[in-house]
Amino acid sequence: MTTVLGSVAHSQEVLKLWPDGAIPNALPNVAITEKAETTDGILRISNVSVPTLTAYLPPKEKATGAAVMVCPGGGYSILAASHEGEDIARWFNQMGITAFVLKYRLPDPKIMTNQHEVPLLDALQGLTLIRQNAGRYGIDPAKIGIMGFSAGGHLASTVSTHYHRPPKSGSALQPDAAQPNFAILLYPVITFGEKAHTGSRDKLLGTLKTSPELIADFSNELQVSAQTPPTFLVHSEDDKAVPVENSILYYQACLKNNVPVEMHLYPKGGHGYGLRTQKFGSLNSWPSACQAWLTAMGLAK
Repeated sequence: MTTVLGSVAHSQEVLKLWPDGAIPNALPNVAITEKAETTDGILRISNVSVPTLTAYLPPKEKATGAAVMVCPGGGYSILAASHEGEDIARWFNQMGITAFVLKYRLPDPKIMTNQHEVPLLDALQGLTLIRQNAGRYGIDPAKIGIMGFSAGGHLASTVSTHYHRPPKSGSALQPDAAQPNFAILLYPVITFGEKAHTGSRDKLLGTLKTSPELIADFSNELQVSAQTPPTFLVHSEDDKAVPVENSILYYQACLKNNVPVEMHLYPKGGHGYGLRTQKFGSLNSWPSACQAWLTAMGLAK
C-alpha cells in the first residue's frame, strides 16, 4: 500500500491516509472546502474530505516504542483538533509515546456513500499505516493503541470491537494490521440505545438511524468480545451530553468477556474537558491515573 506524504504543520509530518483518487466511499467529482475555526481556544475542523494522520514524535532518548492514534471528538459533526488532538499528542510525547492525531472524515451524504462506514474505514487505515511504518518511527508493532474522546471515543470503541470485520468497502484492510493493542476512552459515546448521545448517532447513521440492526451493531457494549483490547475509561457523573452509563456499559461488557479494563468515574467535570481539568477537583487526577496504567502495561516511562 502506498504511503503518501503531505505537508508539514508545526514541524509535524502529515500523512494522507489514502492514495490520491482512491479514497473509499468518496463520491467522484464532488468538491468541498475544509474549514478550521478557533473558538474559546478550541480548534474545530469540519468538511474533511482528505483524511490524514499527523505524527508527533517523542525525544529519541525517551521513546518507549509504544504509539497511540488519537481520535478527537465533536459529535461526528466537527473535530475538536486541539484540546482533544494536538494537546493530547504532546502529552503522550512527554511519556515517551509516539502519537498520531487522526483527522477522519465526518459523515456527510453529499460527499460519500455509506456514510456510517467512513469514520471506521479511516481509523482502520490509520492504524494500518502506523503499523506498516513502525520500523521507520521506532515503534513496536505490538504496542500500538487507540484513544478517543466523546464521538471519537465511539470511533475508538468501534475500532476496538470491529477491527476483525471491516466494512465491505474496506475489504483490502487486514485485521491484524488494524488491531489496536490497547484503548483509552474519555467520556466516550458507546451505546446507540437508551443512553445514546442522539446527535452522534443520528449524524453517523443519517437516514439509517432507525435500523435496529445498525443501532445494535454500533452499540459497542454489545460488540465487546475476548478479542477487544485492554481498555482505560474516564467519565464524569455530571456529564449532560454523554451519560456516564456509556462508560459503565462498556466496562461491564469488558468484565463479562474477561477483557482487562480500568474505569475512573468522577463526580464533577461535565463533558469535553480533555486535559483542562484544574477546576474540577478530583478529575485533575485522570492523567496521572492513565499514565500509571500505561506504565504498568510497559508502554510509558
